[in-house]
This record gives sequence, structure tokens and C-alpha cells, in this order.
Amino acid sequence: MHTKDVALRGVLLALALALSWLESLIPLSFAVPGIKLGLPNVVAVFALYRLRTRDAALLSLLRVLLAALLFGGWAALAYSGAGAVLSLAVMAGLKHTARFGLTAVSVAGAVAHNFGQIAVAMVILETARLAWYLPALLISGVAAGICVGLISAVLVGRVKL
Repeated sequence: MHTKDVALRGVLLALALALSWLESLIPLSFAVPGIKLGLPNVVAVFALYRLRTRDAALLSLLRVLLAALLFGGWAALAYSGAGAVLSLAVMAGLKHTARFGLTAVSVAGAVAHNFGQIAVAMVILETARLAWYLPALLISGVAAGICVGLISAVLVGRVKL
């Protein structure tokens, strides 16, 4: 890997961490706990479309791990990790079919992230009752996915690597 490639991935990881930190300062979970804007996912979607899938996966997983260590904790790592893995798998699969636009891929990733988080919460808390929480998360996930997708589309179109 060339020095330029290593530097680019380092900058993208730093940007994703900065966006994670910024997002941690925005209190959106006053009505429904766990709702976030998904700002770091802009970097994940950008990387998915401008780099290799494995680079996007590595950036996403490193961001989740470092953000949990810096701003969250082990529970945050479990929830975010499951959501990120499922989200990236769904987005990569849909992207490679070439049947969906970037914003639709982003929305699917956001929804998959919510399913991953709820599944982990149900296992950790040993209750299926959390399923009632899914509709609220899905609504916020679709909205966040649209915003992340639109921002990512602009960046993918304008940022030349």
C-alpha cells in the first residue's frame, strides 16, 4: 500500500472519529433513547463507494472500536459493533448488485444497523419486549439514512482521490 493510501485511510478514520465525538455531543435521545444522526456513516458510505469494500469495513470497525473506547464503553461497542457489521454487509451487498442508488443503499444500511442494535439489546437484556422499540428506531433510521446518503452522494461526486 502506498503512503498516499495509508494517509487517506488515516484521515478518513480521524474524520469518522471526530464525527462520532460531535454526534456524542448532540442530545437526540430525549424522546427515544439511542437515536443518533449517523454522522460517522458518511465516512463509511464514502469509503464504500470510493475505496475497496474491505477498506470501508476496516475503517468502520476501527471507528466503532475507537469510539467505544474513547466516548462509550463495552456496551456501546456491542451495540455499535453489531449494527456496523450488519449495516456494512447490507450496504456492500446492495451496492454490488448495482440496482440501488447510493441513498437507497445508505437507508438500507441505517435500517440494518437498527436491527443489529435491537438484536444485541434483546440478547444482552434477555427480553424480546424490545421489539416494540423497533418502529421508532426504523423511522429515525430511514430519516438518518436519507440524510447520510444525500451528503455522501455529494462527497462521492465531488471528492476526487
